[in-house]
Amino acid sequence: MSDAILDPEDKKIIVLARSARARNGAAEGAAVRDETGRTYSATNVALPSLTLSALQVAVAMAVSSGAESLEAAALVTAGDGPSDADTRAVRDLGGEAVLVAGPDGTPRQS
Repeated sequence: MSDAILDPEDKKIIVLARSARARNGAAEGAAVRDETGRTYSATNVALPSLTLSALQVAVAMAVSSGAESLEAAALVTAGDGPSDADTRAVRDLGGEAVLVAGPDGTPRQS
């Protein structure tokens, strides 16, 4: 997937996800955009009593802020991409696909 074919709003959530990941020194960063255009960015949580992926945190933030659906979701990771649980969380709010980018922000196929 070329950066040139991404919608500017999709580029924005990749930048937000990348920034969250870099700011926290986390393994993953994610961002989602809801039906009103609001964005939520997050990183993975790894505590002894709680483990959540970055996408799960971003979706939870959107839901707890009143979002009813998602227009887009992005994940920045050096790993393979979204887990099945991540994809299900995005689809629970009507999201269709997860944009995946490497740590440098370069989009790749998910």
